[in-house]
Amino acid sequence: MATTVPETIRSSATAGERLLFSTLKDYLPDDFIVYYEPEIQGKRPDFVIIGPDLGLVVLEVKDYLKNSILTVNNDEWTIFSTAQEQATVKSPLLQARQYMFHIMNRLQKDSNLINLEGKYRSQLKFPCGHGVVFTRMQQKDFVENQLYNVMEPNMMFARDEIDPEREAFSEANLMEKLLNMFTVPYRLREPLSYDDINAIRYHLFPEVRISAEFKPIAPHQDRILLSLHDIKTMDLHQENLAKQLGDKNRLIRGVAGSGKTLILASRAKMLSRQHPDWKILILCYNVSLAQNIRQMMEHMFEEQADLFDFVDENKEKNNVEVFNFHAWLYNKLRIKPQDIPSIVEKLKNKEAILPQYDAILIDEGQDFEAEWFTLVSNLLNPETKSLLLVEDRAQEIYKRKRSYVQDTGLDFRGRSKVLSINYRNTAQIVKFAWDFYQKNSALKNKVVEKDFQGEIIAPKSTRRKGPDPAIIQASSFKHEIRQVSKIIHRLHKEKQVPYDEMLILYRVKNSKSTNYIQTIQNKLADEGIPYYWLTQNRDSKNNFQKNDGKLKISTIESSKGLDFQAVFIVNVDNMPFALEDDVEREVSLLYIAMTRAQNYLSISYSGESEFTQYFEKVKEERLLGEEPKQSRFSK
Repeated sequence: MATTVPETIRSSATAGERLLFSTLKDYLPDDFIVYYEPEIQGKRPDFVIIGPDLGLVVLEVKDYLKNSILTVNNDEWTIFSTAQEQATVKSPLLQARQYMFHIMNRLQKDSNLINLEGKYRSQLKFPCGHGVVFTRMQQKDFVENQLYNVMEPNMMFARDEIDPEREAFSEANLMEKLLNMFTVPYRLREPLSYDDINAIRYHLFPEVRISAEFKPIAPHQDRILLSLHDIKTMDLHQENLAKQLGDKNRLIRGVAGSGKTLILASRAKMLSRQHPDWKILILCYNVSLAQNIRQMMEHMFEEQADLFDFVDENKEKNNVEVFNFHAWLYNKLRIKPQDIPSIVEKLKNKEAILPQYDAILIDEGQDFEAEWFTLVSNLLNPETKSLLLVEDRAQEIYKRKRSYVQDTGLDFRGRSKVLSINYRNTAQIVKFAWDFYQKNSALKNKVVEKDFQGEIIAPKSTRRKGPDPAIIQASSFKHEIRQVSKIIHRLHKEKQVPYDEMLILYRVKNSKSTNYIQTIQNKLADEGIPYYWLTQNRDSKNNFQKNDGKLKISTIESSKGLDFQAVFIVNVDNMPFALEDDVEREVSLLYIAMTRAQNYLSISYSGESEFTQYFEKVKEERLLGEEPKQSRFSK
């Protein structure tokens, strides 16, 4: 079964389009992607199919009856329109061909997608084809209407070739026909790689872009070519979700690392493109996450609408505001948290005027108070009702009591999506973190099951592998930080992990006997490791820049929503924190901390606590079990 974007076809699509959509989805291979009416730089072909051993094919769909076609030639056709009036239209094959060239012209400007030598020098390294699907005509009708005079048989599908209910239909014929929809017969010597397909998606659909590294622009045969590497895009599930959230109120519940924030930011960008006159607001709880989203949005809007337009005249207008909730209260509404109930009452009685937003997107919804939702929903344009909530209750560290229906006045039943796949962490980190959560959380019995809508979503990992998380026990905090700094050096020199892709997380700054922050700072300074104390004060949070070449030091709370290649959670013997009565909150905090790590995770301690006892047992089980196939990075 192929992947379709969107996952389902719109209800207003023609019967023929719905049939073709269903057939392509059900009968093409699993690694094929079928786009229905994608917008590609102002053009909207009916279908674009991308396959590793196919290349790219554009299909134009026509619901013509055999009696509605009067005359045909290579350029124009005379038909009876649906209003039974005679009309002259562009040849559907010419239309499909022009869409194909529109796509090719974009892709041929990327040096990674063309042949730089050989017989097909300067041409795309994969074939691009085009064809027409006549959903209400049989093959015999093509003869009667003399369509074979203007179109090759391999360039068009008839109804009986796309309808599984017809005797003439076969899966093999469907595939064979697609493989021959090329003006010049061409077969791929090697299938398109995952990176090749990602590059095609990156160029054709700006909304899926996350990041890419630009190589120097290179001239080639009188052309300027763009060259990218390390391209990162949303995966197809995330792309589908961002594009198909629909209007009105929506709820996304996802595990840590499932791309919730990315989908939220992409959704905001799409709304901005579709409605440049809208006033759009993104809210979250965490100051550093707000700064991270702000930078993400700024990057999205700074990027040229057309990567190949080297004279940048196409920057889009940024009509998206990003705030953490309390900064929004103080800076935009000029009120304090304790004023919210009275302000809400005044708004209901139309005794107060506050800014209104056409769309509001809320990250970290699990950390919002009920009255915050009430305030926000009162400032939402009642005509649009465009409210997106994103949450993960496994990361809930502030025990909020809420009912979304009651708090917002909006019903989310049938308007929610669950994201269970963790893309951020390696399989080893996902298992390590989830094992800890299940063993120590009182909410483990509230996990979502197949037929039970629970509160906590169990994460599923991708196939990405990595080293086992390190568990380090030291005789003192100084020795602990010494070992951590050695690993930091090793990762930086041997694994080329940038310092700004490393994060040290702590639970408390100091105790009666030890100034933990000072010890960390002194050791990093001695080792010549540049660092930035993200949670030193409010200014340091507001001025946070991830890509500044410096290792980050942060509380666990302020790391929510962030991710780094390597994460070091130190002083775990201070967890559960002695002054914290709610052990459940401490479990969630440590789970949050562990799931910040993309590839490398280190847990270290120099004392004893309920949590360190758990990790000691894990170490014992590792020693008793088989030696891991991939050695831990702490060795």
